[in-house]
Amino acid sequence: MTMQTGEDEKSLRKIMDMTRMLGIVVLLLHGYYYCYGAFQQWHLTAPIGDWILINIARTGLFAHFHTSKWIALGCLVLSLIGIRGQKSEKLNYRMALAYLVAGICLYFTSGLLLYLSAPLTVVAGAYFGITGLGFIGVISGGAILTRIIKRKLSPNVFNTDNETFPQEERLIQNAYSINLPAQYQLKGKTRSSWINYINPRRSLLIMGSPGSGKSWYVIEPAIKQLIEKQFAAFIFDYKYPDLTLVAYSHFLRFRHLYPVPPAFYSVNYTHPEYSHRNNPLFPEMMTELMHAMDASKTMLLSINRS
Repeated sequence: MTMQTGEDEKSLRKIMDMTRMLGIVVLLLHGYYYCYGAFQQWHLTAPIGDWILINIARTGLFAHFHTSKWIALGCLVLSLIGIRGQKSEKLNYRMALAYLVAGICLYFTSGLLLYLSAPLTVVAGAYFGITGLGFIGVISGGAILTRIIKRKLSPNVFNTDNETFPQEERLIQNAYSINLPAQYQLKGKTRSSWINYINPRRSLLIMGSPGSGKSWYVIEPAIKQLIEKQFAAFIFDYKYPDLTLVAYSHFLRFRHLYPVPPAFYSVNYTHPEYSHRNNPLFPEMMTELMHAMDASKTMLLSINRS
């Protein structure tokens, strides 16, 4: 199955615009041919234009009064096939048919104006106005009808309030997943859903204003589920001891599931009384004097706030 790219849509839009423009050109030629006397009085004729018009007439385009009108209308209908517009629940068949019926009636009955015993310029002006109004009515009705048909063939997944759309309601779990329960509104009903992070190892970015519930809804459930799945965790508790208490209580509850007995350590440089004792200078890794000097320098620079 091929996917329609932006370039394909742009090309289709250009073809539809060209088809619609062709219909308008044919309609203008029709008006110029059958109201030629009015154009003469308006001094809008030229020998080159007359020569072009005669050659076009030889093709049979103006053999019958309605032939050119039907061709213009056919080009218009073809251009409506690829129309894309804003979806709206207010569009309905009654509105579309009203525009179409009114437009077609005006479009095809406007020829009766040519039989009026009035000045050619007045008759031509009225004929152009009524025909153009009918043409616009057909465009409007056809566009509405096309949008309704497309909406029926590909129904809008958004509800009537455009609030939301059908979300994942399955619980999809694996050895690494983080699954968050959720609820959403759809068609006036509250439905339960799941936000499934199938592979959080690819990173998980959480953004939100202070107090919006990032830790409560995402961070704490993630810590609990990862502990339940026997993961080792390194937790930076910026608001100590909120996350530390959550992690420690869950660790005590599920540590018997680990294949290797785990340990829990807390390092707090601000309040050492709540910290396990540790030596950041790991002696076993310092095989040379230079290693000890670099480590000591790093430690001194780190504790120097200035």
